[in-house]
Amino acid sequence: MDKIFRVDMSKLTTSIEDVPAKWAGLGGRALTSTIVAEEVVPTCHPLGPNNKLVFAPGLLSGTAAANSGRMSCGAKSPLTGTIKESNAGGTSAQQFARMGIKALIIEGLPKDDKWYGLHLTKDGATIVAADDLAGKGNFAVIEALEAKLGKKTGVVTIGPAGEMKMAMANISVKDPDSKIRSHGRGGLGAVMGSKKIKYISIDSEGAPGVTVADPEKFKQAARTFAKALLDHPVSGEGLPTYGTNVLVNILHEAGGLPTRNFTLGQFDGHDKICGETMHDTIVKRGGKPKHGCHAGCIIQCSQVYLNEQGKYVTSGFEYETIWGMGANCCIDNLDDIAEADNIMDDIGVDSIESAVMFGVAMEAGILPFGDGKGVIRLLGEIGKGTALGRILGGGTGHVGKAYGVTRVPVVKNQGIPAYDPRSVKGIGITYATSTMGADHTAGYTIATNILNVGGYVDPLKKDGQVELSRNLQIATAAVDSTGMCIFVAFPALDIPECLPALIDMINARFGINLTGDDVTNLGKSILKIERQFNIEAGFTNKDDRLPEFFNFEPVPPHNVVWDFSDEEIDAFWNF
Repeated sequence: MDKIFRVDMSKLTTSIEDVPAKWAGLGGRALTSTIVAEEVVPTCHPLGPNNKLVFAPGLLSGTAAANSGRMSCGAKSPLTGTIKESNAGGTSAQQFARMGIKALIIEGLPKDDKWYGLHLTKDGATIVAADDLAGKGNFAVIEALEAKLGKKTGVVTIGPAGEMKMAMANISVKDPDSKIRSHGRGGLGAVMGSKKIKYISIDSEGAPGVTVADPEKFKQAARTFAKALLDHPVSGEGLPTYGTNVLVNILHEAGGLPTRNFTLGQFDGHDKICGETMHDTIVKRGGKPKHGCHAGCIIQCSQVYLNEQGKYVTSGFEYETIWGMGANCCIDNLDDIAEADNIMDDIGVDSIESAVMFGVAMEAGILPFGDGKGVIRLLGEIGKGTALGRILGGGTGHVGKAYGVTRVPVVKNQGIPAYDPRSVKGIGITYATSTMGADHTAGYTIATNILNVGGYVDPLKKDGQVELSRNLQIATAAVDSTGMCIFVAFPALDIPECLPALIDMINARFGINLTGDDVTNLGKSILKIERQFNIEAGFTNKDDRLPEFFNFEPVPPHNVVWDFSDEEIDAFWNF
């Protein structure tokens, strides 16, 4: 029987609760957003006592379903002020599910100034002293906890940036190789830091495991689903070969690769940082060009990147990070970007927000464009919390205000990732209307605008973009609730058997009879819950807008601007 683990840091107490009936059919993002909407005062300070941090595995986490190992984390965001859900791979989601933890809710603030850890077993949560790990980087925390508690222990941790409550701090999750995956966006590491929790350790020894109501039906559906993932050219071939960084050359050719703080759509140094170059470099140095971020991942879009001496530098080296530090900051040295990625993992900052922030910092003259060594030096200042480091750690919008920069690519104060909304207009609608601030994963129109997945909508024209973004945001909200990796969307959009197989797995898992319409309605419901929270927090349709420079600065090579009217953007919510 699933349970809710609740931790009150004000009283330093823990409890186990039955799952309310109204939450029983929810998982992942649906559950974190529902709990935050029900239990968090929308106008509260994100770092104050009334915010809550919620972790929830997906509906299929812990089963044998391929790519179902994502954990959702939710709270009110200190970066955006909106509701936030950020999901990550790693080992924690499957451990939670096998232990019967439907959700972990952390509330309140401790009265003293000590650091704490949470130790989770199937029998409950225990609060332990953690002052000895204060100030440590994420890699050192994982190493120390494995030495103390064993190699199988799951770890969720914050780095120094989270301890200092920086708005771009993330929450790191141990992966199967004792490296790091991240709840990256929205500054949720600062929320965990405000509650003085340095880490969560997870001991799933003796866990009862996940029960499946109809094992044979589940097995058949899981087989069909896995075949669809492997048969699709993107999830079965492109991503496993080149990782998500396959997109550098694709977006460069499309003129949608934001370059030099969003002043250009193509980067002259693209060949030096692209997925093809990264693949060849990894193979030459003896790294791993294919790697999964959690057990059961069959897409394997991650990789292990080594330096010239064959020493580990980073893994999970993603397109958005490489684009941001590369094209956006005009750095064409992949080794410098990899080292920066390692530091960001260790100090615990979102690599997308950091990269967009550095583009603004370069425009402000804090360091020159193309200065990879300068980025590495300044990441050190963020980790140490120097005066400049704290300004940078506040994120893109914070740096823009501090230095009077007007080209600040944010929506709801969250940095715009990786795809220029002027030349890929569908993703611009997603950036504008997402309940979470600028977030490409909220409704990944790149699939249809650029990759011809699920049909084709011309990225340079306005026609069909609002409908495309709306349909994908609804579908994504539902997928985020299953614990599935968002990349299952590629075969789900193209292969007729894929989505029914996903629904069949949910039905077989719980012994229910969901239809496709039920799943669509779940996605709509999640978006409306999140939007209502934001409205009660003070947001209006005027916050669903891109920065004005996109309206009057044409971006080469297509020389196009963002040309949607307010009424056209607002039509997104007509459902």
